[in-house]
Amino acid sequence: MEDIEEENGEQTEEETPLMSSLTMERVAAAKQYIENHYRAQMKNIQERKERRWVLEKKLASSDVPEEEQLNLIKDLERKETEFMRLKRHKICADDFELLTIIGRGAFGEVRLCREKSSGNIYAMKKLKKSEMLSRGQVEHVRAERNLLAEVASHCIVKLYYSFQDAEYLYLIMEYLPGGDMMTLLMREDTLTECVARFYIAQSVLAIESIHKHNYIHRDIKPDNLLLDKNGHMKLSDFGLCKPIDCRTLSTLNENEPMDDENLKESMDIDGGVRDAENGRRWKSPLEQLQHWQINRRKLAFSTVGTPDYIAPEVLLKKGYGMECDWWSLGAILYEMLVGYPPFYSDDPITTCRKVVM
Repeated sequence: MEDIEEENGEQTEEETPLMSSLTMERVAAAKQYIENHYRAQMKNIQERKERRWVLEKKLASSDVPEEEQLNLIKDLERKETEFMRLKRHKICADDFELLTIIGRGAFGEVRLCREKSSGNIYAMKKLKKSEMLSRGQVEHVRAERNLLAEVASHCIVKLYYSFQDAEYLYLIMEYLPGGDMMTLLMREDTLTECVARFYIAQSVLAIESIHKHNYIHRDIKPDNLLLDKNGHMKLSDFGLCKPIDCRTLSTLNENEPMDDENLKESMDIDGGVRDAENGRRWKSPLEQLQHWQINRRKLAFSTVGTPDYIAPEVLLKKGYGMECDWWSLGAILYEMLVGYPPFYSDDPITTCRKVVM
């Protein structure tokens, strides 16, 4: 009898099914949702306390009568309550009036939109979920959304809302009407040292703010430096950003394919030679500037992009850290002052070889 029970016990253990991968994914998603929900709640409570503290500090050092001070504090509490009520309202695409398309990407488009209730103008990033899933970009989009929600900096494009429906993920972001640094450089060719210093200083603040939250941007280039209506620079496009554990100063080992497959296959670093040795005529700085200006306009409408701002450790697919963002910013500073990137060449392969030599 005991033998039969033991056999039945063994059979039960063998037949006990393990959790499917789908169940595991759902558990992980639920855990992430709950963590994000309570993290956001704690952040809201802390910010509310800080706003009241700032007001009380200002009132304490002012000559405002005590009765008026109490009225101002009550007014703040009323606004805070209204703010919390609005946050509980479930935002959807129908809350916005769609205007013109201002950009397109691999997974969707960016539209100018107007919030119906307030009349405020925003940039709506609309991403097709099926495309993100098929290309394995869900983690990148999640990292972008988390970074925008976490980082509060005047040098970072602000995220106001994020929501989704059956087909799309929506990011409602700050609209910056001043264009981007790429367009400015195409128009001006070069910038004065004073102007370049101004924009680089704001870029440093932007990059530093995301590094403090343990993220690497990985795509610092003039196209992603946007200008507001007053000419101030803000960093955007965090689709390639990646979290990093700064406590151990670990680096990332990158195995992701390059955008241009030909670039990956032709990266024979040891065989890299200079333009003159490749049979090409050496170009003067003026000729390089003119050639770059022509190609820059083409690249503005290209989906392949350019390796001119990519750090050598990234091109070599070695471990890299936050330093790769500073390398990219240095290349942009060079272009601001000289008129073309430091390693520019006629084709991306030669540019890559110059970068890693």
